[in-house]
Amino acid sequence: MRILLSNDDGYHAPGLAVLEAIAAQLSDDVWVCAPAEEQSGAGHSLTLSRPVRVREHGAKRFSVSGTPTDAVMMALGVLMDGPPDLILSGVNRGANLGDDVTYSGTVSAAIEGTLAGVRSIALSQVYAREGMGDTVPFAAAEAWGAKVIAPLIDMEFAERTLININFPALAAEAVKGVRVVRQGFHDYGRGSIVKGTDPRGYPYYWFGLHGIEQTPGHDTDLEAIGDGYISVTPLQVDLTHPHSLGRIADRLKHLIPD
Repeated sequence: MRILLSNDDGYHAPGLAVLEAIAAQLSDDVWVCAPAEEQSGAGHSLTLSRPVRVREHGAKRFSVSGTPTDAVMMALGVLMDGPPDLILSGVNRGANLGDDVTYSGTVSAAIEGTLAGVRSIALSQVYAREGMGDTVPFAAAEAWGAKVIAPLIDMEFAERTLININFPALAAEAVKGVRVVRQGFHDYGRGSIVKGTDPRGYPYYWFGLHGIEQTPGHDTDLEAIGDGYISVTPLQVDLTHPHSLGRIADRLKHLIPD
């Protein structure tokens, strides 16, 4: 089995090394193609206004000067000598829960793989406090990653779906198990934009996770993580809301030709 690894924290991120250790338990044919620099919050963005450059770091190891989407596209379209059987993205430093998946470069790398017809899984390690930087503990992901992924390898994924996995901010032995749950939603309120003043007296604004209130519903990824479980959530690329199609068509029926 051939596995492609990517992320959004960058080629030198500690979480990518964790992901390599997980992948090594599953296959001896592992490729890496990740952004050269951190791309957290890049979402499913694609570099169009400047060239994407590739750097080779060794056999089957590459970084690109672009986004997670760029990295997966370059790996599949240019760098690999054959398609992978599985794409793993992560292990992200920090949670990708609820509607945060729409911002996530980690999830978006998996989305790009899904669009290319490759089974894809995003992995993220939740951490308990701010300001930890590269000291974020990945113990739960390290111990549980291969255990969670292995049973999914031979499973047929539904068309245009991917799997989003989050590991709680706990020691490996404290993790209670796995819950397969739906995506939750955050209540951001007004606390996620932090204002500051630079040394020259000009204001600046920092987007972040400060002051976010979580309002998890029953059986969501937010609730699972809060209860000490690994959350496993199937996501779909098709964002169409099917129940609104008829209502909208009815409102516009005078403009719809017979």
